Amino acid sequence: DAGSSVEEMEFNWDEYLEDTGATAAPHGSFKHVDTSLQNGFAPGMKLEVAVKSDQNTYWVATIITTCGQLLLLRYDGYGEDRKADFWCDIMTADLHPIGWCEQNKKILKVPEGIKDKIPDQEEFLQRELKGACSAPANLLEGLHRGKNPLDLIAPGSRLELQNIRDSLEAWIVNVVENVGGRLKLRYEGLEDSEKFDQWIFYLDPFLHQVGWAAQHGYSLQPPLAIRSLKSEADWQEILKKVKEEEEESSVPTDLFKDKPVIGVHSFSEGMKLEAVDPMAPFVISPATVLKVYNEKYFMIEIDDLRPERTTSQSYICHVSSAGIFPVQWSLKNGLHLSPPPGYPGQDFDWADYLKQCGAEAAPQSCFPLLTSDHGFKENMKLEAVNPVDPEEVCIATVTKLKDSYLWLQLEGSKKPVPDCIVSVESMNIFPVGWCETNGYQLRPPRKAIVNKQKKIAVVQPEKQILSSRTVHDGLKNQELNSSDSVVINGKYCCPKIYFNHRCFSGPYLNKGRIAELPQSVGPGNCVLVLKEVLTLLINAAYKPSRVLRELQLDEEAAWHGHGETLKAKYKGKSYRATVEVVRTADRVADFCRKTCIKLECCPNLFGPQMVLDKCSENCSVLTKTKYTHYYGKRKNKRIGRPPGGHSNLEVAMKKPNKRRKRRKHFFVHKKKRSSTSVDNTPAGSPQGSGGEEEDDQDESELSHSLAQDRDKRKRKLRTFSFSDDENKPPSPKDIKMEVAEKLQLDSNPLEWSVADVVRFLKSTDCAPLARIFLDQEIDGQALLLLTLPTVQECMDLKLGPAIKLCHHIERVKLAFYQQFAN
Repeated sequence: DAGSSVEEMEFNWDEYLEDTGATAAPHGSFKHVDTSLQNGFAPGMKLEVAVKSDQNTYWVATIITTCGQLLLLRYDGYGEDRKADFWCDIMTADLHPIGWCEQNKKILKVPEGIKDKIPDQEEFLQRELKGACSAPANLLEGLHRGKNPLDLIAPGSRLELQNIRDSLEAWIVNVVENVGGRLKLRYEGLEDSEKFDQWIFYLDPFLHQVGWAAQHGYSLQPPLAIRSLKSEADWQEILKKVKEEEEESSVPTDLFKDKPVIGVHSFSEGMKLEAVDPMAPFVISPATVLKVYNEKYFMIEIDDLRPERTTSQSYICHVSSAGIFPVQWSLKNGLHLSPPPGYPGQDFDWADYLKQCGAEAAPQSCFPLLTSDHGFKENMKLEAVNPVDPEEVCIATVTKLKDSYLWLQLEGSKKPVPDCIVSVESMNIFPVGWCETNGYQLRPPRKAIVNKQKKIAVVQPEKQILSSRTVHDGLKNQELNSSDSVVINGKYCCPKIYFNHRCFSGPYLNKGRIAELPQSVGPGNCVLVLKEVLTLLINAAYKPSRVLRELQLDEEAAWHGHGETLKAKYKGKSYRATVEVVRTADRVADFCRKTCIKLECCPNLFGPQMVLDKCSENCSVLTKTKYTHYYGKRKNKRIGRPPGGHSNLEVAMKKPNKRRKRRKHFFVHKKKRSSTSVDNTPAGSPQGSGGEEEDDQDESELSHSLAQDRDKRKRKLRTFSFSDDENKPPSPKDIKMEVAEKLQLDSNPLEWSVADVVRFLKSTDCAPLARIFLDQEIDGQALLLLTLPTVQECMDLKLGPAIKLCHHIERVKLAFYQQFAN
């Protein structure tokens, strides 16, 4: 049927970056975007939370991480122990500011899990709450509950905007549209006209709450460009109407608390400098301080020597304004300075020009210090506003860097424009994927690299994978299941991922390269942020191809996330593999932890929690050998409870003979998924090779060494095998070790929960292994089925630790047979 399939043409950032060989500018370089994702809550704030096991009681908790309307909390009393951390939704959870329980006669009671740690509740609370910062009450209760402050700037909200082109006056503007904090504003009184609309980011220093002008002694006047459109009486009537409706259209008082503070300047009228016109930021020109208004604001005019000129390019600045430089800045940085129109000759000389004008150059002390510590590099890609048409957000490439300024080439703009000069702190530049996340149209390049998809009538639900480009609130025609994505106020949000450089880096990752990684990545789209994190880790490896192999999807694993193709380069060869990443904020912490365990590094090496002083895993005191024993790879099998709950030790004994495919010295072609993002190249194979190719020689030697180690292990297993007869306790002769003092159990191990098993292990000298049992959810029934071969195979422990662990398991089995078996 000709109408049954339709080809869609859609720009895809991942494919575009791959085809152009470019990289995306790091998310952390866009501070204004980072600020816009904050929800008013901050790590370290405390609040009172209903206790899950007893909803009639409450306890104090501390915010560990925030992500939109999700909070990661930890009850006070757990210290650095993160095992009981939990996510909650501000909109639905029973959360209150500190002091709420006392005011409302509710009970504060220590949760059961930490009761033994807090003998005196009153003394503990007094100590913990001294000097503590409570979560803001207005964000936990009332109309603003759970809302990102940014999202409270809804269409119809009113603000005041200073006019940077005329005099230092302000006028009221209406919010027409809010795109991720980028506001489309329309002057009050021009409801039916789009001609004078402006796009401004909400943190712009010239944007204020209604009432700002009156509070600071500035006049509230419509700008000259629109003043003649109405009579003075009409403008006064509009002002009166605004004051009457002030409460209905007001925005939160703390919305602008993160706005840059304007400092005191030291410019004087007549001083000369170099400047970039913000409305046409394509060239650097000589300019003059035309007027000083007060200690904060002054006006700059771009020099124009033509006698016939009728207009001037002037605008208001403050000490931190972007695009103003001292005289000779261009010359010192090897840049072209555009002579003023009407200047005789092309060779501009500042000394002659100053003498000719009878002016002085503004001293260096007038200008803000410039920094080169920003994360941008040449050829990086980002998204940027077209200064000629602010409706357009285009793909941009960094073509040049000087201090804290970028030269950007805009691709896909309706009308070609020269390279734009912008500050690294500009609020008109955004990270890759920003438009997609906020449902705004990104202008694709003219020679678009497109992703062709066919709409298929029947899609198997279990195989349907949503690619990163579907993760934004602009897809009105798609319905996403709650299991597919976490939507936070219409946005898909991943918390900031920290690289904790002090933590143990393991055998795969180069500690020196890890130390060079940025402190954090994100927040933003989960898939994009996690893909950037994994790419950084791969590049920080001793052998990137080996880390890529460890991360690639296991063909037998359950499919829970989103397949992303990652690449690695090693010794002149390119490798690629499909790696699974999660799409939802609530699963990010677990994903990071499990990925760390795959790479045999500290579970806190990277994740949404920053390690400040001491790692909760105490990884610094473990040697590499001990660390691998306790936190080594366990990804090949999960033990858990057997299907149906009955025991079958005979089946368990057969499993160790099955070899794990990851031991081979080449990557294995994984089973393909039905996703456009999954590459058809054999996973991890060199691109273009047409098949599987061996790694370098020392990897082959490693395989040979592992094979010898397996043979030795098999010989030792025959010597140390435990009895697999489940109908009688193991004989001390068989296990060739003495059973320690008799174990007396208080409860039947068949009824033990995972927590009970963990508690038992922590009471033994195998306490460091307790986390393996917690991660693999081994309860009492599963514990009684464990034997030395299954422990070695499923937990990947070496013989010494495995024997020690099995010794304690056998003690439990023996006590079970003697006390509870009929």
